[in-house]
Amino acid sequence: MDQGTRNEVLGRLAEAVGSITVAHPTRVAVDGPPAAGKTTLADELAVILRDQGRDVIRASIDDFLFPRAQRYPRGEYSAEGCYFDAHDYDALNRVLLDPLGPGGDRRFQHAVYDRTADAALSPPVTTAAVDAVLVFDGVFLMRPELIDRWDLRVFVSTAPEKTVDRAVTRERRASSRAEIERRWRERYLPSQQLYFATVRPTDHADIVVHNDEPQRPIWETRRR
Repeated sequence: MDQGTRNEVLGRLAEAVGSITVAHPTRVAVDGPPAAGKTTLADELAVILRDQGRDVIRASIDDFLFPRAQRYPRGEYSAEGCYFDAHDYDALNRVLLDPLGPGGDRRFQHAVYDRTADAALSPPVTTAAVDAVLVFDGVFLMRPELIDRWDLRVFVSTAPEKTVDRAVTRERRASSRAEIERRWRERYLPSQQLYFATVRPTDHADIVVHNDEPQRPIWETRRR
């Protein structure tokens, strides 16, 4: 394991992206629990890659949710529902990951859903440069429906209680602490336990970033 500054771990991630040689856009997964810090890390990585001259496509699993009326058949606080019912993996593969992968035509859409409006989206189809990089963050990215679609797999790890504290800080203007804690302890944390029990995502990661202290992260490179 290595420990260093935020800039050092970002440099390591950018170096890992640059080392990939494929004949299609590079697809990078930034996986991790809710409130682990994966979106911030992915945003910062995208900035560095753009500064290096790469064409970056930035997208998130939140852009591939099912509409709210479809994603709670087991109840709003169901951990199984969070894991099995929330995300449209068929659409994600069809409009984004497969077009950017081997044999794809590089014509993609970066989203199918607007979370704010709770409405389907159909953005214009865009053609990616052959050396573009997709930086994609989200939960459950190592599950069987997606695992073979990534060219680099990053997992952002954080202690469960830290994610709860971060969620309360992040969402307290929109929800009460009691509501946030209930959602985390009944839905999100148990869904991650289910994910780890069934998929063992860190076993599939190329790089694991331990993000309990975002300014002094610890990271480890795995060999697959």
